Amino acid sequence: MAEPHVPPVTSALPPGDQPDHLSEMSEDEAALAALGYKQEFKREFSAWTTFAVSFAVMGLLPSIATTMWYGVGYAGPAANTWGWIVSVIFIMCVASSMAELASSMPTSGGLYYASAVLAGPKFGPFASWITGWSNWFLQVTGAPSVDYGCAAMTLAAASIMNPEYVPTEWQTFLLTAFIMLIHACLSSMPTLWIANLNSVGTIINILCLVITIIIIPAAAMTQPKFQPNEVAWGIQNYTEWPDGVAVLMSFLSIIWTMSGYDASFHLSEECSNAAIASPRSIVFTAASGSILGFFLNLVIAYTIQDVDEVINTDLGQPWAAYLVQILPQPIAMAVLAMTIICAFMMGQGCMVAASRVCFAYARDDCFGIFSGPLKKVNRHTLTPVNAVWFNTIIGIMLNLLIFGGVAIGAIFSIGAIAAYVAFTIPITIKTFYVGSNFRRGPWHLGWFSMPSGVMSTMFVLVMMPILCFPTVRDGDLTPELMNWTGLVYGAPMFIVIIWFAVDARKWFKGPKINIQHHMLHQDLSAHPGVTGIDPIESSAVVEGADLEKGSSNKSGKT
Repeated sequence: MAEPHVPPVTSALPPGDQPDHLSEMSEDEAALAALGYKQEFKREFSAWTTFAVSFAVMGLLPSIATTMWYGVGYAGPAANTWGWIVSVIFIMCVASSMAELASSMPTSGGLYYASAVLAGPKFGPFASWITGWSNWFLQVTGAPSVDYGCAAMTLAAASIMNPEYVPTEWQTFLLTAFIMLIHACLSSMPTLWIANLNSVGTIINILCLVITIIIIPAAAMTQPKFQPNEVAWGIQNYTEWPDGVAVLMSFLSIIWTMSGYDASFHLSEECSNAAIASPRSIVFTAASGSILGFFLNLVIAYTIQDVDEVINTDLGQPWAAYLVQILPQPIAMAVLAMTIICAFMMGQGCMVAASRVCFAYARDDCFGIFSGPLKKVNRHTLTPVNAVWFNTIIGIMLNLLIFGGVAIGAIFSIGAIAAYVAFTIPITIKTFYVGSNFRRGPWHLGWFSMPSGVMSTMFVLVMMPILCFPTVRDGDLTPELMNWTGLVYGAPMFIVIIWFAVDARKWFKGPKINIQHHMLHQDLSAHPGVTGIDPIESSAVVEGADLEKGSSNKSGKT
C-alpha cells in the first residue's frame, strides 16, 4: 500500500515522522497535521476574508490619523512623503520574508513556531520563547492603542461640536474601556460571523480611505490650497535631534501603521488553502497598505497649514485638529466620523488576531499556569473565548497609561518594536543560520529570499534604538517628556528571559505536538525539542478530547 502524501511543510515533527490518518484529511488539515497540530477551528476564512482581517487590523485611515503625533509631529511633512517611501521599502522586505515562512509553516503559532523549528532543538526553545512573548506584547497592545485612538477622536468630535467641552483623561479611559468590551464580545462570536463582519469592515475601510483621499484636496478651503513642494517634502524638525534622526524617529508612525499584515499568518488555521492564501494575503496587505497609505500621506503633506497648531491642539487629537484647520466644519466632521468608524472596525480586527496568538501560545504552555484556560476552545462558538477576555483585561489595564501624560505613547512604541522584533527573529534565523537549507512552501521569493532577509534584519537593528529616543535631550529631558518605551517593553522582556533561565527552560521545549503520529525512521527521544502524543496510544485519547478542555497536553517520550 502506498504511503499517504505528506504536505511540504517545515515541521516540528522529527524527520521521517508523519501524522496518522493523513489520507482521511483535507489538504489543509493534512498540512496542519504535518506541522504537529490537529484541526480545532473551522476553516471558514477565504483568501479575501483573511485579507479583510489583515487590512482591518492595519486600518490605514485610523492608523495614520492616530499616529500623527509621531509622524509630522517629529519631522513635519517629510515624514509623510519621502520618509514613507524609504521605510516601506524595508517593510515590504519584512512582509515578503514573513510570507515565505507562512507558506512553509501555515499555523496560528506563526512566527513563534517558525523560530522554534528553524533554530533547531538546542536553540529553538529560547528563540521561540522570545519571539512568542514579543509577538504577544504586540498583540496585547494592538487593540488598546487603536481603541484609545478611537475614543480620543470621538471625544474630539464632541469638543468640535461644543467648544466649551474639553475631554478629560478619565473620560478617555472609560470610553476606551467600553469600546474594548464591545470588541471582546464581537471577537467571541463564531468564526464565520467574525469573517463576515471583517469583510464588511474592510469594504468600509477601503471606501472611507478613498473618499478621504479625494475629499480633502477637493474641499480644502485654505489659500493657497496646496503647499509648495519644498514644504510638502521638507523637514520641519520638532525634536532636539539632528534632522536625519528626526526622520528616522518619525518611522514610528509608519512602522506602527504597517504592522497588521501578520494577522494573515495567525489566521492560517482558519483559512482554506492556507499555504497559498496566507502568504498572498500578507504581501497584498503590505503592498496595498504601502500604496494607499502613501496617497493619504501625500494629501496630508500638501494640505497641512500649521504643524505646530495641529500637534499641540486642545482637542487632544491631531487628526481632528488637522481636519478642522483645512476643511469646513460639516465636512471635517464627516471625515472624522468615517475615521472613527474605521478605527472601531480596526480595533475589532486587532482583538481577533490577538486572541488567536494567545491561544496558539497557550496551546504550547507558554503562559505557565494560565495556559490551561487560555487554550480552551469554546464548545458553542469554536473560538478561543477565554483568550479574548484575557487580552481584553490586560488591554484595559495598559490604558491606565493615559493618566501618565506622554506615557500613553509607549503603547504605540511597544507595538512597533515588539512587532518587528517578533517578525525578524525567525527571518534572521532563516537567512543567516538555515540559509539554503530552508524548506520552501509553494509560495516563495526565489533568489530574492536572501537579500530580503538581510534588508529586513538590518532595518530592525537600526530602528530598535531609534524608537526609544525621546524628543528632547540633555537638560530639557524630564520624566514627563521621557520616552518610556525601553522600560515598558524592556522590563517585561527581561522578566520573561529571567523566567526562562530560572525555570521555563526546564519544561518549555517549543511547539507541542498534539496529534497522533507514528515514527517511520527515528525515535522521538532523540529530539528533546519536540514533545507530543505517545505514538502507541489509542487515537481515542486525542479524538475523544472535550473541546472545552482545549488541546491535549499529554506528553510523549522524552
